[in-house]
Amino acid sequence: MTVPETPPPAAPPPAAPPVRAAAQCAPVMAARFRQVLGHFCTGVTVITTMDAEGPAGFACQAFTALSLDPPLVLFCPSRASATWQRIARSGHFCANVLTESQRELARIFGNPGADKFTGVAWSPSASGAPILDGVLTWVGCTVLDMHEAGDHYVVIGSVTELGPCRPGEPLLFYRGRYGVPGPAEGPPEAVDTLLAWPIYADWI
Repeated sequence: MTVPETPPPAAPPPAAPPVRAAAQCAPVMAARFRQVLGHFCTGVTVITTMDAEGPAGFACQAFTALSLDPPLVLFCPSRASATWQRIARSGHFCANVLTESQRELARIFGNPGADKFTGVAWSPSASGAPILDGVLTWVGCTVLDMHEAGDHYVVIGSVTELGPCRPGEPLLFYRGRYGVPGPAEGPPEAVDTLLAWPIYADWI
């Protein structure tokens, strides 16, 4: 009679790799944060709306495409933004993509004030939100959703209209200033952005 062989003991499982402790970082300071993230070059838009008080808008660097199907975009206004409150109440907005020649227009909409549209030519989108004359293109949206994110909101827009695309170069925002990347010249610009001066009610 043959006695079956005893199988060899199973090899112990390999030891798990040691767990690394989370990296310890010094507190992120606002000025340093703006300096580092300011090296990310973006375009510049003017987000507009129309409500019972009339047209409203602000210069915004924190705007981007979010989804192709369905078509969605997002922008990030400050929780203190008076213009965002009007957009939220109206439920719609238009993102105007500025050209390189529209720096002065960006400065107008980057500063607080009730007379931003004085002398500014525009036409209404289907929702009534202003389409600024001469922009590179524009996107009309309804407000789909909003999420709190620190001292800002992430606003998601459902695209309802798309404007024509004009020839020209976009207005860029880099290191707190308008224009192409290069040596910083002049004081930082006022624009509704996390990376610019924090002294305006509508900065992002």
